[in-house]
Amino acid sequence: MMIAAARSMAPSAPMTARLLVVDGHAYAYRAFYAIRSLNSPSGAATNAIYGFIKMLAKMRALLEPTHVVVVWDGGLSEQRTASLPGYKAQRPPMPEDLGHQIEEIETYLAAARITSLCDAGVEADDRIATLTRHAVAAGANVVIASSDKDFMQLVSPQVGLLNPNDKSETIWSNEQVLAKTGVRPEQIVDWLSLIGDSVDNIPGVTGVGPKTATELIRQYGSAAGVFEKVGEIRSEKLRANLLAAREAVERNQRLIRLLDDLDGGFSFDNFADAAPDVARLRELYERWGFRSLRQELEAAPAAQSEFF
Repeated sequence: MMIAAARSMAPSAPMTARLLVVDGHAYAYRAFYAIRSLNSPSGAATNAIYGFIKMLAKMRALLEPTHVVVVWDGGLSEQRTASLPGYKAQRPPMPEDLGHQIEEIETYLAAARITSLCDAGVEADDRIATLTRHAVAAGANVVIASSDKDFMQLVSPQVGLLNPNDKSETIWSNEQVLAKTGVRPEQIVDWLSLIGDSVDNIPGVTGVGPKTATELIRQYGSAAGVFEKVGEIRSEKLRANLLAAREAVERNQRLIRLLDDLDGGFSFDNFADAAPDVARLRELYERWGFRSLRQELEAAPAAQSEFF
């Protein structure tokens, strides 16, 4: 994968700038399992490549972003694995057919002139959080395309989420986060710290599920507020479970809070919509056997930058 070079910070974004940030691995996996069987003329698997291209085109048509970037995982955070050795340890290895296709997806992105970022040893979530902070500071709106619930902590008037599991294609704002969890975006870290995250192998407080965590956060405002007033909790069992897990909850907060201060700057110029390399795309579609995409490419030469 490409390793992102450091970028200089742009002083401001265009007044109407909208940055679409795509969680690369999340969408590659989604495409891989959504289309079970698709191969190139040579017999190589192409299901994830085709699905990724189609999903990205759909997102761009829906959102009409001025800037686009795809961010990939570069490995687990040493800081997180030091705090919790079992962090994400239960995840199965990537299917071999998918690994090869991710390399091809990056080849497609280069031909489409869409920036693809991957930093060695950096989780995509943290790079996305850093890009989002810089974009907002520069005056842009941001849409993060991912089903990862950790991104709910970033939602603000300038930052929305496009959750592929939401068939309504609604851009999630504070309203949707509140409806889903019962807490506000700024309370998501504490809420998840109480319930844990089975996807990331982060254990929560015994006996505390989403409903109980929501009630606690709404009553006491934060995890710190819960422990400050833990003596007021009527249930002796819940009180004991909370006290026993206090250090674990504090650790969970450090694990779940996304890092938005990574090294490397931000420039809107790097992510701006640009005309694709049509000749290169034609070669790739021919090699992969994507006849319909090649036909679209040939039929709408003036609209390449909008859809590809």
